[in-house]
Amino acid sequence: MANLDALRWTGEPVCAVVGCAQLFGGIRFMADSNDRVRAAHRILASAAVLALSFSIAGAAPAAEPIKIGVIGEESAVAGASITKAAQMAQDDINAHGGVLGRQVEVVIYDDHSSAADAVRAFQRAVSEDKVSAVVASYISEVALAIEPWAARLHTPWITPGAASTDISKAVHDNYATNKYTFHGWLTSAFIAQSICDFEHDMLVTSSFKVKSTVVMSEDAAWTKPLDERFLDCLPKAGVKVLDHIRFNPDTTDFTPIFNKIEGEKPDVITTGISHVGVQPTVQWHDQRVPIGMVGQSSQATTSTFWKDTNGAAEGVITASAAAPGVALTPSTVAFTEAYQKRFGASPAYDGYTTYDEIHVIANAIKAAGGTDPDKIVDAMEKTHYTGTVGTIEFYGKDDLYTHAIKYGQGLVTGVVLQWQSGKQVTVWPRDKANGKIAFPATITSPK
Repeated sequence: MANLDALRWTGEPVCAVVGCAQLFGGIRFMADSNDRVRAAHRILASAAVLALSFSIAGAAPAAEPIKIGVIGEESAVAGASITKAAQMAQDDINAHGGVLGRQVEVVIYDDHSSAADAVRAFQRAVSEDKVSAVVASYISEVALAIEPWAARLHTPWITPGAASTDISKAVHDNYATNKYTFHGWLTSAFIAQSICDFEHDMLVTSSFKVKSTVVMSEDAAWTKPLDERFLDCLPKAGVKVLDHIRFNPDTTDFTPIFNKIEGEKPDVITTGISHVGVQPTVQWHDQRVPIGMVGQSSQATTSTFWKDTNGAAEGVITASAAAPGVALTPSTVAFTEAYQKRFGASPAYDGYTTYDEIHVIANAIKAAGGTDPDKIVDAMEKTHYTGTVGTIEFYGKDDLYTHAIKYGQGLVTGVVLQWQSGKQVTVWPRDKANGKIAFPATITSPK
């Protein structure tokens, strides 16, 4: 403490000298030395009491937020939904008190659809921004690049949209190392199975009487297991596969592909496309290909696709996680409408899953009592959460698809929707459908 006898009183407020911001109304001292000392003691004592009262009465410093990294693909039709839905989940959780008395903060990164950029974002999220968990990407190549880094950095993470079965297979094959990885959307095998189930229920055993198809998929990590299951389950569903075409995602002219398919005269084209979508759809429409497109078209799962294709999406059928106006659970419609109001479009399939998975992570942190990564993993393995897409559970360490989301009735099956007059109409499952399949006049099959 300063030697008060040495202070030079100049008529300026004492608080200007002792740094107490003139709390005492600018009291001035012009007395002798002893009076100055006694007065200064009284002032400092009063300041101490006042400071203590501020400490007791004032709010305690806010606890640091719990940070969750979110890595999306902002320039991609489907990938842009990830970061938007994450912000909504953050706001919802915080509006209900946060987690363990702390706010949740999503820290957003754009990987520009690049595995290298995604890895750098993941490293930064963990090492610099100190996130406790990560939600990342709808691209399988990106997810597979992140997976070993989650193991090295001991950071729980979940992909809301990547589908390659290799993601969960790595967890199954080396659980101790890769247990930090969770697969938050249906694996390619289950996506294919749901499409086979749809074709059997709605195209084979119906007035359409579909009997044949050509499988047309982009050449990507997620479509290898997708196509393998297609080739197995389509015949079992009653649909003969006439041909299997895999094309480079950089393809710009689909004319030769469509010409080849027309020559084989299938009843439908079964698609597996995600990185592409606009280009083949526009060319299919403009060339008046008389064969319906059915399957997985990830970009077609968001309502922006209609504008992106200038209406060429009419008649396209795609699997998705959920759809506008369809109450898969009590929260599906409310989330969809809130998302549409906030962002002007419906969420893509990975928007629904991202929203759910931020909640899954928050619940796991709460159950774990903190942000210890191994305890979070343990809690996530016990997940039983009803979100927007259904009841979410994960396969266990002894299952082939370890830490992948479970597929089936009462869990998650997804929906199948068709673009009709600018709207997404759900046509499967039957008990959730809000419309019927209606192919454009240009489609001469299925009959």
